[in-house]
Formats: sequence, C-alpha cells, structure tokens
Amino acid sequence: MPSTPSDSASADVPDSSRTAGYVLRPVRETDAPAVLAAFSSAPDMARQGAVVDEDGARRLIGWLRDDSARSVAIADPDGVLVGVVGVRVDAVERTGWVHYWVHASHRGRGLTSRAVATVCDEQLAPAGGALERLELGHRVDNPASGGVARAAGFVLEGREREKFLVDGTRVDVLTYGRLPGDPWPRIAHLPRTVP
Repeated sequence: MPSTPSDSASADVPDSSRTAGYVLRPVRETDAPAVLAAFSSAPDMARQGAVVDEDGARRLIGWLRDDSARSVAIADPDGVLVGVVGVRVDAVERTGWVHYWVHASHRGRGLTSRAVATVCDEQLAPAGGALERLELGHRVDNPASGGVARAAGFVLEGREREKFLVDGTRVDVLTYGRLPGDPWPRIAHLPRTVP
C-alpha cells in the first residue's frame, strides 16, 4: 500500500509561502512567447530543447501536448507560463520519464519542487495516473535538479558515466526512481486550474 504525504519525510522541503499564487494548468498553444522567454532566460535551457524562436516554441508545445506527454504548465500569479513538468508515459510498462524546466527568474524558491511533487504524486496515485514507476535523470553538474528530485520523493538509484556530451566534454548523469510504495514527499502541492 502506498504511503501518503503525511507518512513521510523529505530532506529538501521548500517553503510554500515563496510560491503563493502559482498554479498548474494545461499547456496552451498560445504559450509560445512564454516558452521562448523561458528558453532565452539562461544558457542551460538549451539542454531542454531547440527553442530559439516562436516556431521552435510552437513545435515544443506540440510535443508537450501529445497524449503520451502528460505535461502541465507552471503558471505565475498572472497566468503566464514560467515552466513545465511532464511525464512521458510508457503505457505498456506503466512507467514514466519525468522532465521539468523553469524560467531562470523563477528558480530558487521551491516552485519546481512543488510542481514536480504534485505531478508525480498524481501519476503514482491509483486514482490518478496509475503508473507503477517514475524515473528521471540530471547531469552531475546540475545539483539544483537533484534537489528537486529529492524534494519530490525520488530516490537516487545510480550514475550513468559519461552519458551526455556537453560542449565537447562527457558528463555523468545521476538517475532516480520513485515507486508508489516509497515514502511520499512532505511538500505542499501546487493547486491546479481548470482548463
């Protein structure tokens, strides 16, 4: 039987007061300017996809809105997309690969951790996505992403040596997994808006 958020502990629990007013909502076709702004906000966003203009942003939105993507927008108090959390589902295996990104100016306040925890809790719940395993990975030179993973209840499972080639240098990737029976994170969920 899965544990519940009240049964568990997490080492990286963010202060939810710093994310008041943010919500999860569907990714919309009209989000292209906000996606482009996010991808222009920091050099590390280039690893998330090839978005250098609004056409690229629209292509990414199409991918995010695909039926197997289960992606949601993280929206600021004005409703503007500032990030995305998605789960790419393998329906046969009942597993999902989790991905996330957020505009640089909205980092460092626990927003991504709350969003990822919300989406992952829903995907592992029997009445929600009914997945049996979630996975994610991040470069070893991106410890903030590891903090998001731990805050969202993921367990470090291993290291893939020299997995990515980044600017001519091989970089290791840390891999994480989360199962329904793992301790659930003690983190406030972000609210969802209706579509």
